[in-house]
Amino acid sequence: MSTAPTTAEVIRIEQNGGPEVMRFETVDLPPPGPGQVLLRQTAIGLNFIDVYVRTGLYPAKLPTVLGAEGAGVVEALGEGVDHLKPGDRVVYNGGQGAYASRRLFAADRLVKLPDFVTDEDAAAVFLKGLTAWMLLFEIRQPKPGETILVWAAAGGVGSLLVPWANALGARVIGVVSTADKAALAKGYGCDEVVLASEDVAARVRELTGGAGVPVSYDSVGKSSAEASLKSLAPKGWWITFGNASGPADPVAPARLNQGGSLVMTRPGLFHFTQKRADLERGAAALWGAMRSGAVKADVRQRFPLKDAAEAHRALEARKTTGATVLLP
Repeated sequence: MSTAPTTAEVIRIEQNGGPEVMRFETVDLPPPGPGQVLLRQTAIGLNFIDVYVRTGLYPAKLPTVLGAEGAGVVEALGEGVDHLKPGDRVVYNGGQGAYASRRLFAADRLVKLPDFVTDEDAAAVFLKGLTAWMLLFEIRQPKPGETILVWAAAGGVGSLLVPWANALGARVIGVVSTADKAALAKGYGCDEVVLASEDVAARVRELTGGAGVPVSYDSVGKSSAEASLKSLAPKGWWITFGNASGPADPVAPARLNQGGSLVMTRPGLFHFTQKRADLERGAAALWGAMRSGAVKADVRQRFPLKDAAEAHRALEARKTTGATVLLP
């Protein structure tokens, strides 16, 4: 059994609401059970999913510790764990409980980190990077020379999706909320950038000679839905994968037909990584893209774990760019 410390500092919520419901607490941890490890966390990823759980948009059994992504060092093993050892550096995503200095976690959902990926970079990119992998390789891969539309192109997923799409040969039109973010999106590889305050669909049509785009990767949700649909070429794909402005309103099937036999999908990453082999396949693709330089972890904000509520306020106010990590 482990002789490591059995306490952890966590961010817990007992009810849904604003950032004020987040509580910084110390809890006791039991030894790791069968199939588990005790993980000392070194970096924690901040994601919009965390906001959705906090507000209740994504239901979770309460009370709960927030957070779906982290990296750290294995400290102790439960019975039956034979593919890891104490001292291994690992990363994970999924479930809840990442906002913690230590935690117990299922060993078969942990992925070992390559030497060239730091803990902080791993926590910053694993969930968002696998989301980009899912969008680009599992759902609708852009063809070389195609022009695609990426919303929130300077955000956490966008900062990985844009350069990865470039590496596949795509031309990217990015949508951002401010002029400062437009400059960042250009740096990530957007060929053109449109402000969300503009008539996005009209600008997309202008930039594509009236043709529209074959795919819109849309993490914004409610406020971007109609502009995404109006930006699509016939038989185009609207991939709505986030709710930054709230959940998108229902779309009648006839609306898709009227737009030119459009395709709409609302994917979730965890449906694409449930099997261990798929998780490892996605991770290998992400590490390969990082090794080649196609994508990079762009950590632009760091908050102490105890200040996670401030990090949420910054994220919801769209004051963050690139990736944000919490440090225990």
